Amino acid sequence: MTLQGNTKPTACLALADGTVFYGNGFGATGTTTAELCFNTAMTGYQEIMTDPSYAGQIVTFTFPHIGNTGTTPEDDETADPFAAGMVVKWDPTEPSNWRMVEKLAPWMEARGRIAIGGLDTRRLTRAIRQQGAPHVALSHDPDGNFDIEALVAAARGFAGLEGLDLAKDVTCAQSYRWDEMRWAWPEGYSKQDAPQHKVVAIDYGAKRNILRCLASAGCDVTVLPATATAEDVLAHKPDGVFLSNGPGDPAATGSYAVPMIQGVLEKSDVPVFGICLGHQMLALALGAKTIKMNHGHHGANHPVKDQETGKVEITSMNHGFTVDAQSLPDGVKETHVSLFDGSNCGIRMTDRPVFSVQYHPEASPGPQDSYYLFERFADAMAAQKTA
Repeated sequence: MTLQGNTKPTACLALADGTVFYGNGFGATGTTTAELCFNTAMTGYQEIMTDPSYAGQIVTFTFPHIGNTGTTPEDDETADPFAAGMVVKWDPTEPSNWRMVEKLAPWMEARGRIAIGGLDTRRLTRAIRQQGAPHVALSHDPDGNFDIEALVAAARGFAGLEGLDLAKDVTCAQSYRWDEMRWAWPEGYSKQDAPQHKVVAIDYGAKRNILRCLASAGCDVTVLPATATAEDVLAHKPDGVFLSNGPGDPAATGSYAVPMIQGVLEKSDVPVFGICLGHQMLALALGAKTIKMNHGHHGANHPVKDQETGKVEITSMNHGFTVDAQSLPDGVKETHVSLFDGSNCGIRMTDRPVFSVQYHPEASPGPQDSYYLFERFADAMAAQKTA
């Protein structure tokens, strides 16, 4: 690929199959290797980059206007980005937004994340869809000096996400309390000062806005590390247990997460609610299996059908593994399916208030169709206490 005006490229994206894309680098300099995915969201690039579920991945944005609203600390889902880098169609333009604090390029540079602009993202997206999520090496050098053979070799040497437990790398180091609620005009983020339900949230890579949604639903939230045991969880005497989103292979994380969830289910009758990796952890704990997808689901426009109500929700998704619906045991019902490919997007136990969904219902970024799930969780805790 050649750049307009024969400008010397300052960044290079090398795929493991030997395909090479050249473009304009911005953000940090250097080289990184990762799995390449594409995201179809039209907003929320900062939230996407700081979503721990993207650990080990470089994100190709199909929407071309990336960087046009700048960045602001209020939109960070975690303290630092977890996505390894970004690929965009157009170089970031001068941002125009009243909330902007910093432009995207220096924001990326300060956080050690590499980006490349000027690529044919349509071609790249088609390749990912047809061939599966490739392993890649992304390099940024202002002088434009690239060792292509070494970059292709680095891409081929990337181990991939299968069998990789990334939750332990992105989880919190110690427990903490959370009481900040969802952003609202004009006061911004407010505090939950009258919680009704005590919730323990297991952090497999939790986004801040998911915790805000729990607080807004009336929850007093205590966040525990991914490696917490059932005894650790139940010691807090929770009214409910929440299983967060996160990255990596669910089967690998399940080596310690599954025994914890099974222990909670055996020793208590509290409601359990899982999202994304938490959904997969719950499915594994109940006896189901997970499988690697061809290119996964990444975007804020994914239609999901509620099998029990017939309603269709537009959802935000980010996952490369999925629950195998054919492996669900008796007593576990499939509740939601993707209208893109029919893959599983939700389950529930038929005799207990235990349920989970594959997508991110907190709308950061994305639509708000699915916020009711947090209210359903709160209602289940209220009903359980009354019973």
